[in-house]
Amino acid sequence: MSISEAKLKTWADYLLNYSLGGVREDDVIMIKGEHIAWPLMSVLQDMVFAAGGIADVNIVAPDNDRGKVWGASIARHGTPAQIERVPAWHKARYDAMTKYIEILGAEDPALSAGQPEETAMAVMRADEQYKRIRLGKPWVLTLYPTQGFADLEGMTLEEYTDVIVSASMQDPRELDRVEQDIYELMDDSSTMRIQTRHPDDGRTLELRMNIAERGVIKCTGKRNFPDGEVFTSPNTKTVEGEIFVDLPVYNSGTTVQGIYLKFENGRIVQYSAQTGHETLAKIIETDDGSHRLGEVALGMNAGITKVLKHPLFVEKVGGTLHIAIGASYPECYVADEGSEEGKAALDRMFEEGLLNRSAQHVDIVTDFREGGAGIGVWLDDTKIEVKDGIWVRP
Repeated sequence: MSISEAKLKTWADYLLNYSLGGVREDDVIMIKGEHIAWPLMSVLQDMVFAAGGIADVNIVAPDNDRGKVWGASIARHGTPAQIERVPAWHKARYDAMTKYIEILGAEDPALSAGQPEETAMAVMRADEQYKRIRLGKPWVLTLYPTQGFADLEGMTLEEYTDVIVSASMQDPRELDRVEQDIYELMDDSSTMRIQTRHPDDGRTLELRMNIAERGVIKCTGKRNFPDGEVFTSPNTKTVEGEIFVDLPVYNSGTTVQGIYLKFENGRIVQYSAQTGHETLAKIIETDDGSHRLGEVALGMNAGITKVLKHPLFVEKVGGTLHIAIGASYPECYVADEGSEEGKAALDRMFEEGLLNRSAQHVDIVTDFREGGAGIGVWLDDTKIEVKDGIWVRP
């Protein structure tokens, strides 16, 4: 199903001029995605060149989940030693860019599924330094509709495209107003407590963490598009207890759902998934940091009512909560992560166990709307509520 030129231009304008703050003549903007997303990539590069910048169009191989340093082929046929031999030009290309747009959407998600555990983890580790480069510069992610992803959702391409494009046409500036009250409450709070219900035995599970002295971020389309969440990175060492995560999430060509996690002293010590357990195990066993929590966030977009498996969408649904297995967000710890002072502070907090580093950052989502596994969320002693599709202060 084709998307009109007018809608593609509106979408591209939001990404370049709102999310990334415009195009300067000295900008080198990487536009990364599979060839199937070419209609949007083409409009983006035209707009970058017209504004005087340089568009570095990075076409991703169809078997490469999210354009890592390697695709599935080397994981299936190569060795960890081969995976470490990333060509030098790869880093030079990432160092040269000033801004970054990643267009998600796969022609055939199955091409990246079922990779051997040892080499799949080696690819994640090899990609970590390039992920840090990307995260250290202005960046934004968006999702382009494809038949492969529509099939994963059990939808026709027409239905799926309508959901994605409709959400991507919404003016993101309205989210700034919607999120302000919850942002202020989270910013003033020192602790967070999350209660969920385990479906197998009806037990109430509780997860606790300290969020004091952490930057709280309002997400209004600057990093993810569409957007709608308020997040922070907790004190990694303080995460304690259990949680059940009920909504499905797509990762590495596989759907993972029905996740149970148990934390002790900030570390995942027990885990299971009703669907996709092997994929969950690969995520958690990637490195030391993938046994810890890097983010906790509240979904605040009342306009996304269809729960999709893709994390870019499911984590934004108003009335949901998501946690991320893996890396913390540096901006929750320092004002300028690129400065020498910021880097030194991050290194110090990592050594102290306050900040988490990992090749992984995988968002998993619990539904606190009616019928979901979520029971309640407390910021200090205030139990927040879901009203009119968003989280609110009671």
